[in-house]
Amino acid sequence: MGIGSSVAERVALAERDIRVLVENGEYWLRNRGDIAMMITTVERLRARWPLARIGVLTHQPAVLRALLPEAEPVYGPDWTWGSDGWTGAVTRTAATKLIGPAALRWRAATDGPKDRIRGLRTEDTTSVADPAAAEVPAAEVPAALRDASLVLALGGGYLTDVDKYQAHRTLNLLEQARAQGIPTALVGQGLGPLRDPRLVERAAEVLPGVDFVALRENRRGPELLARLGVAAEQTLVTGDDAVEFAYRLRDARIGADLGLCLRVAEYAPVGAAARETLGRVVRERAAALDAGLQPLIISEYASEDRRSTLPLLVGAARRRPPVGRGGTPRDVARQVARCRVLVTSAYHLAVFALSQGIPAVGITASEYYDDKFHGLAGMFGAGLRVVHLDDPDLESALRQAVDELWEAAPGLRDPLQQKAVEQIDASRAGLERVFRLVENGPVARVDG
Repeated sequence: MGIGSSVAERVALAERDIRVLVENGEYWLRNRGDIAMMITTVERLRARWPLARIGVLTHQPAVLRALLPEAEPVYGPDWTWGSDGWTGAVTRTAATKLIGPAALRWRAATDGPKDRIRGLRTEDTTSVADPAAAEVPAAEVPAALRDASLVLALGGGYLTDVDKYQAHRTLNLLEQARAQGIPTALVGQGLGPLRDPRLVERAAEVLPGVDFVALRENRRGPELLARLGVAAEQTLVTGDDAVEFAYRLRDARIGADLGLCLRVAEYAPVGAAARETLGRVVRERAAALDAGLQPLIISEYASEDRRSTLPLLVGAARRRPPVGRGGTPRDVARQVARCRVLVTSAYHLAVFALSQGIPAVGITASEYYDDKFHGLAGMFGAGLRVVHLDDPDLESALRQAVDELWEAAPGLRDPLQQKAVEQIDASRAGLERVFRLVENGPVARVDG
């Protein structure tokens, strides 16, 4: 390039060398809430760096291509970047237009992995008595790290005792990136509960060295990071990165349906009596309020949301159809938009609702979900009621929460949407700090 080359040309050349390695915490691409966060963040990255390579760690490369063609899959056995140049472009085009749609059809016909550990590879489940407690050897760091300009860990609830395997995997990746002088950041994170001694020790070893941490809530995260030794100036509370995704799909009209999702899993146990009470109350309130009853499915891991939710609608007069197994996050967010109130034990459905100005009842039976819902309530203020499924007066608490939010829904709409806008602004400000980690470094420097 000659001396007269423009700054824009030099920036473009530098931008082509940027490679963002994304740790998404959801390698099987079966959770629509996690996918919504991924879509939002990758769109923001692509808007800032149109020519950069954005690689996402995944076990489902073809599904990633179909869902998010702006990114490229980084997958096993060595977790390397795909081919560059024209051969890579041809491969990516074919994967997006041909293989991707076929992969989505295959996914729609299958039940997904049987384990609930988002990052765990199936071959690892037989090697330990408790797969969730397994640690990832440091040597199992992706080869793609060598060429990365930035390591970005997307939002999720995986830095917790509930998902030790993925937590250790993420911490290892961040530690190795730091050792190689690569900028690191975490965005949209929900931390804890975190008490496992070894996991706490690893987090205290790694997280203080991370360049930036954006949190989705102010309830637990800041205090936990402080105890782990992370400096306050390295952190920012931004809200969940799926807020903008859902906000864009809001409807000007107030919905008329009552939404429902119940998840029953190892990390979210719910007894038979609580399920029966939940189903009976929701069916009764839908009938009394002359509302359609909309099942909402966010996770397809072993059909956990389907298996727990759909039986609760049996006997309801106006049942809406659930999203198909191949449905996208947008499909579910649009179903949410047709609701006036939601009852959900799935965190991201509450995010989808509140971001569109729709109140929700968050139902919980574990400390893990207590923290999720109370943290979310703190970000939005009014509009989210938390009900414990072990409440001795569960039936009355549920009925009261649904009826009060149904009545209050019109007045809550604008304040909730305003809170969503504030979080979108904060989330974008947080990502601006991430951009500067790269642009102020050697990769994109154009002065001199």
